[in-house]
Amino acid sequence: MGTNSTTYKDSPLGKIPTDWDVRHFEDIAYIDKKSLKGNTSKDYEFDYISLSDVDSDDLTIETTKQIFASAPSRARRIVKMGDILMSTVRPNLLGFTLIRNDVKNLIASTGFAVLTAHKCSNEYLFQYLFCPGISKQFYQLLVGSNYPAINSSDVRKLKIALPPLPEQNAIATCLSIIDETITKTNQLVAQKELRKKWLMQQLLTGKKRLMGFDNTKWKIQSLENFIKSIVREVDKPTEPYLGIGIRSHGKGTFLKQDEQPEKNSMDKFYVVRPDDLIVNITFAWEQAIAIVRTEDDGALASHRFPTFTFIKDKGHHDFFRFYIIKPRMKYMLQLISPGGAGRNRVMSKSDFIKLEFLLPEYKEQTAIAQVLQAADKEIQLLKAKSEKLKEQKKGMMQVLLTGKVRLKINTT
Repeated sequence: MGTNSTTYKDSPLGKIPTDWDVRHFEDIAYIDKKSLKGNTSKDYEFDYISLSDVDSDDLTIETTKQIFASAPSRARRIVKMGDILMSTVRPNLLGFTLIRNDVKNLIASTGFAVLTAHKCSNEYLFQYLFCPGISKQFYQLLVGSNYPAINSSDVRKLKIALPPLPEQNAIATCLSIIDETITKTNQLVAQKELRKKWLMQQLLTGKKRLMGFDNTKWKIQSLENFIKSIVREVDKPTEPYLGIGIRSHGKGTFLKQDEQPEKNSMDKFYVVRPDDLIVNITFAWEQAIAIVRTEDDGALASHRFPTFTFIKDKGHHDFFRFYIIKPRMKYMLQLISPGGAGRNRVMSKSDFIKLEFLLPEYKEQTAIAQVLQAADKEIQLLKAKSEKLKEQKKGMMQVLLTGKVRLKINTT
């Protein structure tokens, strides 16, 4: 990036450099131009992208096979390499992807607009779609709509700040490089998460033993050898308080603020402390079990959340933090939660502490926990790096896509 001696002018998108223009999308890109034609009775097979294939605002998509003759008539728009695919329905799913690979026989449903740049850089147009100015234009179009969607005519009227082509390419290259770094970081996160999953499968079952523990045997033992019940009863608060909840499927705890404790029918609550083991007897069958986090310290639980502490030198809380999310734990919790679904399926507190598992002794628990914590830490650092890169990109977009900072263009 170079020094900025640019002069600016007013535009519908705010101040922009005097050598930039503001254009409508229809001026610089074809919208839904490539429609399939021909005899629809022929059994052409295509990869079909429907709205149900979109699972995030990054527009991560999958495809299904579709016979041409069976595709909805309005959905026969072909997608080629270099096209930009934009979801146009439901604000939470508005997203974009640039088709970077050579694709054949790919069509998009009516839940998308297909943009083919012809008077600007397709990479610049793609990057511009993520800037706050475009989001603002989208939501202005969506205001007052009973069905939150935009159509092709809306897309045509969207505005874009357009620098000269060499600068478009330079900006696009700069932002694409950081995109590539983010992608590689996220791929590394996925690899590390797979490795951690493998480590858990091996270490938490005794299939793989750590150095120094080869000669020790795991034993089938009940949980009462490792944990004991703890009751820290308090009266119902008279002021707003933080309550603790437990997510199902082994996804940990969360805090919730109760602003009107006087409306709570319970007279007694129970205090939780960090490293307690806590379980929701109503949804134990859905693996609503967790180890209390540091930030949960002092939160209040109801009588439906029995709490346990770990016996010194017997049970290691960090080992069990990983162990309780195993499928085996869910299966055992289901066995002691008889009845139908939902609130009719309540876990027996007395049966819980009697559950038996194949477990190592304390020293090996500690060693296993350290290995898995190290894997967790590595993943957390990579995720933090990815988030920092995303924030850096946002900052770059705010200055590059508005011309507040100009890139040095090599004209030689």
